[in-house]
Amino acid sequence: MSVRLKAGIGTGVSKLPLSLDPFTVHKRAYSGNAFANVVIRTDIRILTLAQNSFDLIEKPTGAVPETVEVAIDGSSINTTVSETVRQTGKIVLTDADIVVSGGRGMKSPDNWAPLLELASLLNGATACSRPVSDEGWRPHEEHTGQTGKIISPNLYIAVGISGATQHLAGISSSKYIAAINSDKDAPIFEAAQYGIVGDAIKILPKLVDAVKNLKNR
Repeated sequence: MSVRLKAGIGTGVSKLPLSLDPFTVHKRAYSGNAFANVVIRTDIRILTLAQNSFDLIEKPTGAVPETVEVAIDGSSINTTVSETVRQTGKIVLTDADIVVSGGRGMKSPDNWAPLLELASLLNGATACSRPVSDEGWRPHEEHTGQTGKIISPNLYIAVGISGATQHLAGISSSKYIAAINSDKDAPIFEAAQYGIVGDAIKILPKLVDAVKNLKNR
């Protein structure tokens, strides 16, 4: 589209334009590890927004909606299917507001039940780190990180994930990150707003019970 319109493009913009002359936008760079101010010099500009970068602000205007009928000539419309996402009853990972993700700290695929239950209670999706998917504990489509899915949920709960640079690159745009890890010096705590130091296998069942109690009030 930008080539056809001869338009400059700014992807993943996270702030309002810093300047209109020259037109300058702020965005993440290097898989979220840095920021860049990009100058777009074309007359036509295309911007895509980074998820969760802007809050919705309601401004009532008292506008009256009108119904307009528009005739479209379908013969001039060409459609190309670039990707198919099958709906399986689960929340699609890239669309989820809440994601509960597990790493090697879960110790075994047999320990995943409380993590799945927590995600279900929170109406969230499940994810995992690359070592987990490489071991075959979880499906590869749940792998988040630089070489997996790039996501930006409102809440990302990292359970037993140390927080390697490649993993943080895929989840750093999350609005809030909560981490559970037995290593108090794990890099994930530097990115997280909330953290629990302890054994995830022991903490998860207690967290599940706490959420159940809140939902039953």
